[in-house]
Amino acid sequence: MDAVKLALVGAGLLLLGGAAVITGVLPAADALAIADRVWPILAFVVAVTIVAELAAAAGVFDVAAFALARWARGRTWVLWALVVVLAILATAFLSLDTTAVLLTPVVVAVARAHRLDPLPFAFTTVVLANTASLVLPVSNLTNLLAVERLGIAGPLEFLALTGPSAFVAIAVSVLILLLAQRRSLRGRYLLATPPHVEDRVLLITAAVVVIALLPLLVSGMPPWIPATAAAIALSIVFAVRSRRTLRLGLVPWQLLVFASGLFLAVGAIEALGSQRVLEAIVGTGTSPSDLLQVAAAGLFGANAINNLPAYLALEAAAGAPERLAALLVGVNAGPLIAPWASLATLLWHQRLHAVGVDVPWRRYVLLGLAIAPVTVLLATLPLAVR
Repeated sequence: MDAVKLALVGAGLLLLGGAAVITGVLPAADALAIADRVWPILAFVVAVTIVAELAAAAGVFDVAAFALARWARGRTWVLWALVVVLAILATAFLSLDTTAVLLTPVVVAVARAHRLDPLPFAFTTVVLANTASLVLPVSNLTNLLAVERLGIAGPLEFLALTGPSAFVAIAVSVLILLLAQRRSLRGRYLLATPPHVEDRVLLITAAVVVIALLPLLVSGMPPWIPATAAAIALSIVFAVRSRRTLRLGLVPWQLLVFASGLFLAVGAIEALGSQRVLEAIVGTGTSPSDLLQVAAAGLFGANAINNLPAYLALEAAAGAPERLAALLVGVNAGPLIAPWASLATLLWHQRLHAVGVDVPWRRYVLLGLAIAPVTVLLATLPLAVR
């Protein structure tokens, strides 16, 4: 699904949601409550996307990736391991879309510059964009929704709930990636020429803003506030030094339309009484088998339709904090099988196609089948022993 199709689907959902409000299926007060819930989340998505796009335009990711190649000292597996660390950090603090959309082309360019197969690096970023998105509220849109649902005070409380599962999900997926790609990661490479930086002031400024933003995102204040401040600061600097970079395309308006329509449509479905049906699917208990049932429902729903609608549909039926965390495990670490299971995966594929990398979907699906079920299973277990 490309950006235009995504926006069209969102527009259709908005029309359906609007019709539900007009006909009284979804009370106007409930529609307003949905809007009040989601606007800070969407504001963060817009702001952090602008920050990441401008940082990429300034060369922050390019310089960071080539620094990894230098630190690896010609050892391919060390470079891959450093890319793993960078992907985890980018996902945790700047969201999975940043890793899938902005970091992927950079690591592919680094691999090509050093005459390495780009696919192991590309598969690594898309897998970690999903499995590492359990770390912080800002790592995934589903996490932000869960935080609001649970009334969690801040990122540390969220990390206390999902941290062990996030660690397991990352460790398991990285181990399977290493085993599956070990032959491609052998050998050495010659260090390539560093990337050309057009404007060092922009590079340094963007790097400082991103570094300053990271601790603010886990400070406990609403994430949209520091992200918006960072986006404004970078926009001002770019307006002075590179105005042509500032364009409407920096705003992920297609995602905004899709998400807004999805929230409204799911609200209408819930108003029709869908929760009773979904409770029969995900159960109500908190035993290990119950939590695995919730996580499995999230994994199946994400790969059947998409992880965001799967989360929204199952959220109300999840209930207790451990059950909601299990749902996050399923919809965050699970959407690695179907190409459409995660919006980040679709965007990842578009970026790879744009830089001339052919992704064999059969290989992607087989890798996902090896990673997703095992990762979701093992990452759910820590929730059972809380």
